[in-house]
Amino acid sequence: MTIPAKDTSHNPVLVALDVPNGQAALALTQRLRPFVGGFKVGLELFCAVGPAIVEDIGATNVFLDLKFHDIPNTVAGAVRATARLGVMMLNVHCLGGSEMMRAAVEAGRAVNSEVKIIGVTILTSHDAAQLRELGLDEEPAAAVRRLALMAREAGLDGVVCSPQEIQAVRAECGPDFLLVTPGVRPAGSAKGDQKRVLTPQQALADGADWLVIGRPITEAGDPERAAQDILN
Repeated sequence: MTIPAKDTSHNPVLVALDVPNGQAALALTQRLRPFVGGFKVGLELFCAVGPAIVEDIGATNVFLDLKFHDIPNTVAGAVRATARLGVMMLNVHCLGGSEMMRAAVEAGRAVNSEVKIIGVTILTSHDAAQLRELGLDEEPAAAVRRLALMAREAGLDGVVCSPQEIQAVRAECGPDFLLVTPGVRPAGSAKGDQKRVLTPQQALADGADWLVIGRPITEAGDPERAAQDILN
């Protein structure tokens, strides 16, 4: 089908390309590029295809979601390598600690002053019971706020958080701190393995900058229509 494309200069939707091969990823990007703001390349696709997929998609449209979490020196090297790809945004895991996050920022800025480096706080698949299992005796919202403040102090540009923590993090970290939110589900969509979700409209109203949306678009019978409906 043919749908008139809107001006996407401020389109907040990042499509999660959680697919097993480059052919599937590129087919989706070709179909969806007029209707979304960019694409998230995660572990499955990056491990299957390698860095070439970033160039094939167009690096400046890519959020590279590899969640680096290791000793500071190792993470610095990984961030340095991926920042050279020219991606729009990449991430590390806040649970790696302040020293690791500072090393990531220093390494990334040295090779690509434009890249946005953000921190993963608490996965949207986690709830309080799972945090207790991991030894974190706090509610997800409290953990997210604490880690977001650590990330800001370490010099990161923003964080990944669930939509339900957007308002609290925005209040704590200010208007210029990027908030990237997975766990966004249009009204009536299945939650899947996500625990803490909101609709796209609610997430944007609460202050999200980017919405990471995968299955509601990529598994739809008509992905272009699904993306356009979400944007509308």
